Amino acid sequence: MTIRTRKFLGAILLLVLATVWALLGMALAQMPWIAESGWRQAIYYVVVGMGWVLPAMPIVSWMQRPDRVKS
Repeated sequence: MTIRTRKFLGAILLLVLATVWALLGMALAQMPWIAESGWRQAIYYVVVGMGWVLPAMPIVSWMQRPDRVKS
């Protein structure tokens, strides 16, 4: 697979990841034990807001891998 194809597929995967992550984050934020406290909400949104980076890192590193050299 060429780097151009990997970047295209990776961009689509990143968009899907961000969309699903945001929807799940919003759904879980409505849970009573989070919604009751302002401090818990603040901590939750910081953790969830930064948390999508961890699953995105392997996708980005896969996208940046150089093409195989044809021998």
